[in-house]
Amino acid sequence: MRLLFRGFIVLLLMMSLVSCKKTLKPEELPGHIVFGNTYYTQFVIRYEKGAHATTNYRRGAYIPINTKVRLSKMTTKTIEVELDSFVKPLVIKNIAKHTGDDVFKAFDKLFGKKKVNLRQFNSLERKHIKTGTVVKRMRKKSVLAAIGYPPITETMSLESDTWVYWSGRFNKFNVNFYKGKVSTIVD
Repeated sequence: MRLLFRGFIVLLLMMSLVSCKKTLKPEELPGHIVFGNTYYTQFVIRYEKGAHATTNYRRGAYIPINTKVRLSKMTTKTIEVELDSFVKPLVIKNIAKHTGDDVFKAFDKLFGKKKVNLRQFNSLERKHIKTGTVVKRMRKKSVLAAIGYPPITETMSLESDTWVYWSGRFNKFNVNFYKGKVSTIVD
């Protein structure tokens, strides 16, 4: 019994070490990601309680596309950015099992060195990108700018004609495309 208990304790310790998130040092970052640098949001980011999960739940307050942020910290599982309008940093929690991304790829989807050129979108698309909403006739690239990437556990490819998003942990909605444009949104 004692041996079984010790084995269980060792297993718990090993699991806790594997799940630890390590704070990254500047030399561990790819060259285009630099602490203290300014970046811009590449889509409308939703957050609750100061955090955004890369699962990309579509609820909570939002940060508009092209919002300026400063990178303050990264771990193997999180990104912290400072916004002028926030007292505390916004924490991005990378949920790799839903995105298939490491923290660096998650960063690249969320932030860019340049603002997104909104002139590439028509007036209907620009209106809905600014509010983080989707309507019929929007093109795929405008849906990405408005509400970001769907989790890969539900949408394996952006080439698919149906993208499945999560409103919350238990609620999903589908954005259906026909010939590259939104045809229906099913909640």
